[in-house]
Amino acid sequence: MQTTCAGIILSGGLNSRMGGRNKALLDLGGRSFLDRILTAIDGCFKELLLVTRQPELYRNQPVRIVEDIFKLRTPLTGIHSGLVNMTADYGFVTSCDTPLLKTDLVRMLVREIDVDVDIVAPASGSYFQPLCAVYSKRCIPFIEDRLGRGDVKTDSMYETLKVKRIPYAQLQVVDPKLDSFFNINTPEDLKFANQTVYIRERPQA
Repeated sequence: MQTTCAGIILSGGLNSRMGGRNKALLDLGGRSFLDRILTAIDGCFKELLLVTRQPELYRNQPVRIVEDIFKLRTPLTGIHSGLVNMTADYGFVTSCDTPLLKTDLVRMLVREIDVDVDIVAPASGSYFQPLCAVYSKRCIPFIEDRLGRGDVKTDSMYETLKVKRIPYAQLQVVDPKLDSFFNINTPEDLKFANQTVYIRERPQA
């Protein structure tokens, strides 16, 4: 059975640890976080969505803008809105604060989609990367039930739904340092990315 997958970018946080600055529009190496993420997933998906509570900031972006349906402040509401609004069977979800996302890692996760599972996610032991993972539309009723009861924990999905674990070691074949998981949440994180992580992308002299 052939399945389809959309790309979903979440940009709905308060950015409190970044002093209120919108992380999607921050600069890393002369490009915004959002531009870097869009470049990473360009060609991976025919359908791209960005979930935000500030749609006016993204009118000129090459992506479909959708808003949260539930008003709770949690990544789970963003995942929910993306899954509800997409036309595809599955959605690859990423966050706007991971600008070092690697195209090959995204493609590897998408290739692991299995019609018998609800979630495909990177895993290390009992820990998952919920904001660099693939979710089926079948997750929608479960998420709505949880959000309706005020349960904002993304982890609850992984305890109940069918999950396909993709070991970090497998993903390191295409992303050796697992830069795709590096969240830039604070000014210190951004400084670190510019000084150390980002240097790996610069061409050698």
